[in-house]
Amino acid sequence: MGDATEGGEGAITTLTRKFTFLLVPEFSMMAFTAAIEPLRAANRVAGQPLYSWRVATLDGSEVKASNGVSVVADGPLAEVFEGGVLLVCAGLSANDHADPALLKSLRLQARRTDALGGVCTGSIILARAGLLDNYRCTVHWEDLVSFTENFPDLDVTSRLYEIDRDRVTCSGGTAPLDMMIHFIALDHGRELATGVAELMVHHFAREAHEPQRLSILERTGVRHPKLLQAIALMEEAIEQPVSVDLIADGAGLSPRQMERLFRMHFQKTPSRYYLGLRLARARHLLGHTALPVVQVALATGFASPAHFTKCYREAFGNTPSAERQAPVKARLASSKVSG
Repeated sequence: MGDATEGGEGAITTLTRKFTFLLVPEFSMMAFTAAIEPLRAANRVAGQPLYSWRVATLDGSEVKASNGVSVVADGPLAEVFEGGVLLVCAGLSANDHADPALLKSLRLQARRTDALGGVCTGSIILARAGLLDNYRCTVHWEDLVSFTENFPDLDVTSRLYEIDRDRVTCSGGTAPLDMMIHFIALDHGRELATGVAELMVHHFAREAHEPQRLSILERTGVRHPKLLQAIALMEEAIEQPVSVDLIADGAGLSPRQMERLFRMHFQKTPSRYYLGLRLARARHLLGHTALPVVQVALATGFASPAHFTKCYREAFGNTPSAERQAPVKARLASSKVSG
């Protein structure tokens, strides 16, 4: 997408690159604005229209973001900029909004573009349309596990963003800002990209390879290195859980030391904490994949469906089967695993 620059490093060209942002219902406003604002900033810093854009929906009607704010579209998807870049912006319930009419139109319009991509869960829409086959891609970290389960043949990574020939995918949140600054640098040089980053008070533009998630230290507030290692080992062994004694050994702790540390920092036992990680993964799989409940149980280390159901009900007040019928927003409202 960003390989062609007429002026070379540091040179601003007069070529206007055109973007179409396809907004899917319940799209992420954060990801959308993080993608479009750097283009506006680039035009301002350069003092010329280096980029132009339009907002589209399938039928051209206004669309509501996941935060409830409505956006008026410039037109329907059928009027995509020919030879431009088409970015699909999605958010909550992306699978539910990937209806046949949208997927068909996307496949048709993809032929008219120079590059095609998705931000946040836009990758799910593209994958459903078969437009990521044989390409590297990424998606928001919360959807990585279910995405790989739903599309096992895709080359999925956990990077902030992926650029593979004429496909670009981005994890969401503020990551589109990093991706767009990267493309501005490719198109018009590092000086302009730096000016855009400064204008947006974005002092540390991240590289594509940097992790999406905060470190365990940042997520938990824990600074004890051996406890952090224990949590990392638990997160790595969800499908095939190992004993807490082995976790302790791998972290360089005695079982008694690990028990004391978990009670001190989380007010729960190591086994209870580990169970919470597995149940949180199970809940996500139930809400974002079509895997049967039995397979979800196996994918999160439960050999017995009955035991899985018992643990799940204790944690969330609902059975796995009933959970699958609940709307996404209802699941998000009570997403914490009980201790």
